[in-house]
Amino acid sequence: QVQLVESGGGLVQTGGSLRLSCVVRGIVFSLDTMAWFRQAPGKQRELVASITSGGSTNYADSVKGRFTISRDNVKDTVYLQMNKVKPEDTAVYYCIPWGLVGLGIWGQGTQVTVSS
Repeated sequence: QVQLVESGGGLVQTGGSLRLSCVVRGIVFSLDTMAWFRQAPGKQRELVASITSGGSTNYADSVKGRFTISRDNVKDTVYLQMNKVKPEDTAVYYCIPWGLVGLGIWGQGTQVTVSS
């Protein structure tokens, strides 16, 4: 059974920083591409960033240059460093192994609220 436990969200002012963490259980973490998605109120869930098992990264245009995804294959944890946050970054953030996208298997997420 896959377990996805996100943490690190909170209230932050515009221009501030947050670091999200996600511990993953139930898969061979080191072999999987990992992704962060987010869902704002009234909007569809969208891809924020992804990182392959080899460390190659990909970002949504809206966060390029501000967010950094990384992973620790010893701790089975994926991170999202969020810098220079904007009010439009307000959302619930979810991590997920790429192979589970589309299967409806999501964690509880972590709420990020950016005040203007």
